[in-house]
Amino acid sequence: MSRTVSSWILSSARSSIILQGKGRWYSICIPNRNKNKWKLIFSKTRPYPAGSCSLDRTFSFPKAFRHTSTEEEHFSFQLSPAQINSMLRAGELSHRTLDSNGKSANSVLRFESNQLASNSPIEDRRSAATCLQTAGMMFGVFDGHAGAACAQAVSERLLHYIAVSLMPRQSLEEIELAVEAMKPVRPILQCHRHPNDVEYQETTSQYFENLRVYWQHLLDLDTELGFSLEEAMICAFKRLDSDISLEVQAPQENEFMRNIALQVAFSGATACVAHIDGVHLHVANTGDCRAVLGVHEEDGTWSTLPLTRDHNACDEFEIRRLKREHPRSEEKTLFVNDRLLGILVPSRAFGDVQLKWSKELQHSILENSCDVEALNIYQYVPPNYHTPPYLTAEPEVTYHKLRSKDKFLVIASDGLWEMLSNEKVVKLVAGHLTELNMQKPPLTFKKPINLGYMHNLLLQRKSKGLASLDQNIATHLIRHAIGSNEYGEVDPEKLAAMLTLPEDLARMYRDDITVTVVYFNSETIEDYYRNH
Repeated sequence: MSRTVSSWILSSARSSIILQGKGRWYSICIPNRNKNKWKLIFSKTRPYPAGSCSLDRTFSFPKAFRHTSTEEEHFSFQLSPAQINSMLRAGELSHRTLDSNGKSANSVLRFESNQLASNSPIEDRRSAATCLQTAGMMFGVFDGHAGAACAQAVSERLLHYIAVSLMPRQSLEEIELAVEAMKPVRPILQCHRHPNDVEYQETTSQYFENLRVYWQHLLDLDTELGFSLEEAMICAFKRLDSDISLEVQAPQENEFMRNIALQVAFSGATACVAHIDGVHLHVANTGDCRAVLGVHEEDGTWSTLPLTRDHNACDEFEIRRLKREHPRSEEKTLFVNDRLLGILVPSRAFGDVQLKWSKELQHSILENSCDVEALNIYQYVPPNYHTPPYLTAEPEVTYHKLRSKDKFLVIASDGLWEMLSNEKVVKLVAGHLTELNMQKPPLTFKKPINLGYMHNLLLQRKSKGLASLDQNIATHLIRHAIGSNEYGEVDPEKLAAMLTLPEDLARMYRDDITVTVVYFNSETIEDYYRNH
């Protein structure tokens, strides 16, 4: 099988060369000449000069087993199960919601998350937080493109913008008074992070100041009722995208901060955020990340309830929306080769000012910036660029009232959905739940308990296969996404091959994958309906 997988990858790769230009990837076909070895040609990212900033200090997965050469004789797909698990589980994150009595009174029982890189560094991001000054929890997945900068900024900031949008006027006044008096501000969110999901300390002060300007704007609105949750999410998405655009236009003496603002604005990110408060679930989506609900029906079967639409050229609603917003003379050029203006797959995203600003503004900003090519930013105006903006960050918000049969929510970047259908994902999560329950019988202890007795119990469990099962469901999904064969079963050798592809070749076969699975507390949901 390893020879089959090796031949499959190398034979398809031999017919392509990947060239990097203007920050985008292009693929061209070439013939085999006299059995010459196939080589990958690519340009390395330029080194960052002193005083400039790279946002690529990001989540890095173990590289000990990953190839750096695409020469055939250098390829070896041999990884031990332990090595495979180490690579797959490096980004695992999980959190269980418990009250002071060790029980969960929240409608969210727990969540589990993981990431696997294809790009180097990974361009996906994720966020999870408990709201401290309002009710509920939030979960976000962010898929970056043209670099990780925009996804990084959005993952750090968006949940705070949503939380501020939901805060009552009195709370906003209190935090404004505290800031004015230079007193500590009560936390707005409790963030749940992987140790490597860090914020950039250099930007914290500026991001906080712009968040403050936003809550001052909300106070100036002088509305007592505030926003509905849907209005709050839409307003937060649009305001953050506006801030990203304005920050790069504002005068900035600090070259380091200016370079960050440039990278954030000229890269892009799609976003999917879920807000869960009791039985009330709102999902805001911009782009082609996706949220899917797993429903356990009364007859014991599982069904799938999509809560988002992919915003791209395959969506008729998006095509009609863009046609309404632009002249009829542009109808045939809005989407070229299933991409917005022939450039971008998603039709909604943060950043990407190349598809939002006028040509004159783009030229002005880049002309006054230092060595933008060193930041991998290039001035490129696509053909038929007449009536910008062509891109929006405005989300589509879906509301769903949770029922006891709604068991889990899967939010993931398109790297997962390109590999697995909605139905397959729900089936895998449901099967994982069933398997865990079957393989975790209650431990019955004989008294007195000794270490030998406990050891024997653990060995019994291991013999039943519990040790080989991914405890984190996000890892289980990623394993199936990249390692499944035509029968839907994980092929260990295909899995090893996909994990050991060279960094410059991996992107041909899989995208970055980020998955967060939120499990609901059925008892809490049932209690709600009993009391209402």
